Formats: sequence, C-alpha cells, structure tokens
Amino acid sequence: MANKSAEILCIGTEILMGNIVNTNATYIARGLANLGINVYHQSVVGDNPERLRDSLRLAFSRADIVITTGGLGPTYDDLSKETIAGYFGRQLVLDPESLEKIEGYFRRSGRQMTENNKKQAYMPKDCTIFENKNGTAPGCAIEQDGKIAILLPGPPREMGPMFEHCVLPYLSRFQDTVLVSRNLHFFGIGESALEARLYGLMTGSTNPTVAPYAKTGEVMLRVTASVRREEDAPALIEPVIGQIKELAGEYLYGIDVGDLQTAAVRALMQKGLHAATAESCTGGLVSKRLTEVDGASRVFECGVCSYSCEMKEQLLGVRHETLAHFGAVSRECAREMAAGVRRLSGADIGVAVTGNAGPKASEEKPVGLVYVAVDSGRCREVLELQISREDDDAREYIRTIASSHALHLLLKAANEY
Repeated sequence: MANKSAEILCIGTEILMGNIVNTNATYIARGLANLGINVYHQSVVGDNPERLRDSLRLAFSRADIVITTGGLGPTYDDLSKETIAGYFGRQLVLDPESLEKIEGYFRRSGRQMTENNKKQAYMPKDCTIFENKNGTAPGCAIEQDGKIAILLPGPPREMGPMFEHCVLPYLSRFQDTVLVSRNLHFFGIGESALEARLYGLMTGSTNPTVAPYAKTGEVMLRVTASVRREEDAPALIEPVIGQIKELAGEYLYGIDVGDLQTAAVRALMQKGLHAATAESCTGGLVSKRLTEVDGASRVFECGVCSYSCEMKEQLLGVRHETLAHFGAVSRECAREMAAGVRRLSGADIGVAVTGNAGPKASEEKPVGLVYVAVDSGRCREVLELQISREDDDAREYIRTIASSHALHLLLKAANEY
C-alpha cells in the first residue's frame, strides 16, 4: 500500500476515564507494521456522536485508512456504526446472515437474545462484513472516495481474532511492501549511552531504520527494513546488526529473545544446565520471572526465599559468623547464599540476591544497596549494586532491577559453559 497510511481511533468513554487499558491500539499497530502500513497517529474518543464525527474528519484529513474499535454493542450508547455510516452517507440495512449468526450465538450459549441485540445485525449499506466468532457484534469495512473505514468490536478477545482473520487478509490485497524487524536487547547500558555509541548509525540509516525503545533497566533496538518480499530483509538488516555488535556488542544479550528471563531459560536449555535461586529482598521475583517462560521446568530446580537470617543459615548454610560480622546485606552473604542453593538443589548454577529495598536503611545499609551473586563450576561472581530512586515506587523498582541483574548474571554463567 504505497504512500498510504492508517490511523487508529479507539472509541469508549471507559478508556478516556482510565477504567481500562487500551491494548487494542498496540495490537493493531503491530499488525499494520507487519503489512508495511504506516501509522502516524492514534487517538481515543468517548461515546459521543458529535466528537466522534470530529475525530473522523481529523483522522481522514491525514490518513487513508481509519481503524476504529468499540461502540458496536447493543446498548443505546453504542453509536459507532451509526455515526460512521452517517459520515459516509450510508444507510444501515439489516443483514440476514449476521442476524442468523447472532441468534445462533445466543442459542449455543443458552442465553435469551433481547431485542436490542438485533441492532447489531444492521450494517452500513454495501460494506464488507467481518464475522465475529467470539461475540455478537460483526465488524465491517467501508470504502469510499479513496478512504477506508474499518470498524472492529472493542473487547480484545473479539477484536484480535477478527483483525487477524478478516482485516489483515482484507488489507493485504493493497500491500506492495512489508516491514521486517529484528529486536536487539541490551542490558547494562542506558538509552542515552547506547545512542551516543550508535548516533551516526541511527541517524544515517533510512532502510533499515534503527530505533531505540527504553524498558525498565534495559534498552531494545529495533532494526526495521521495508522490502517487497520478506526474504529480501536479511540482506539489509544483517549488515546493520553487525555494525551494532561492533559498537556495543558487549551489552547485547540477545536478538528476538523477548526478555532476560527468556534468554536465560533458552541458554540453560541449549547447554543442558539447571539453575536454582536464593532470594531475600526480591522475595521470589527472580524465580517468578524464570517460571513465566515456557519450558522453565526443564532447567529450573528450585527457588528459596530466605528472608530471615535464620532461614539463610538453616536452609542455605550461610555461616552464622558471616551474618554476625558482615550482615545479611553483604557481598559475603550473597556469595554463600548462591553456593548454598546450588549445593541444596544439585543445580549447575546458583544465583542469589540480598539487599535493602527500603523504605528505610537497615543494618546501617542504605536503601538500594543490593548484592547479586552467582556460583557455578565455571563462574563465581558477586555484583554490588547501588540502585537509587526516590519515589513511591522505589521499593518495587529496586526489586525489579535487582532481579534483572540476577537473570543477566545467570545468563552470563550459562554462556560460559
């Protein structure tokens, strides 16, 4: 779809009020990007016909395709279809096939269909109708004067399948290029520092483009090529990835891996290794993140949440002298926790975290002081972290960053086998 663009317009007062998170726009934007359709604007409007008409006028003034979500329900305030049909001067006419499918939906679910549900079977005249296999509201597309409006239901469980199975095939007939991306994941370097290293490459690359995305405690670079055929993308993307590796490769922990825990679990699986965790201030967050990954049961032995000094001694074998002399928040304690959980579990790699996540200093140790240790047959290392942040979310931030360092240290240890 050369030189054409789309705008995403999500409809619903509940979105504006913050009652629900607008995940639909993210989902649709990703799908359009894969088709090579540019999205330059996203907007949200409440359930108000006049404001919706104003939003449509604005959207169509700067885009050829407007994709809406929401407002297709049976109640009085679901006016998206009526308003958008009116914008195009289209009447709503009863679609017998849609009505039959709505009636069938109610029969299968054993529920009584009310009269207002019939409203959902009225569709803009001469539109393309998209079947809703997960609800009662059909979607549709209206084409007129070089403009396209695509109407989708609001609930994600209905919108997603309709977008995948109906909208993407509908739009693919216009497609002449596709966007292909590779995601490069970095840890241990901030967004500004990474940009400083790659500034010339990022500003000088047009196809592919190189764009940074900051995440909590790490950075992702997306390298995106616009090509006519997907198989043409590697010839453009791989040389740029090679340049990035030369400039900042020591911080690159994976490509298209998603996150640190996935990278760590994959590395353990590839090497046939097993890991165990011992946690204090993170309270099980490291093991939680590891077990979020499919296949973690093949590589993760156990997680010990040893919050008290007594449990550090009794379960992990941390020496009483270590705790008495250095304290629980210490390099020495972290080292013995990692060795202890490895010994306890029989795992190849033990990882430990101990520190002060706040809100007050303890053992004369400042908030944000964290020690992360790893113990394996190839690697023994302890990191001292000073994670400072002064806001209401500081405690959770410290715990999250500490867990990320633990996962990164685990990944490093696995890669040394």
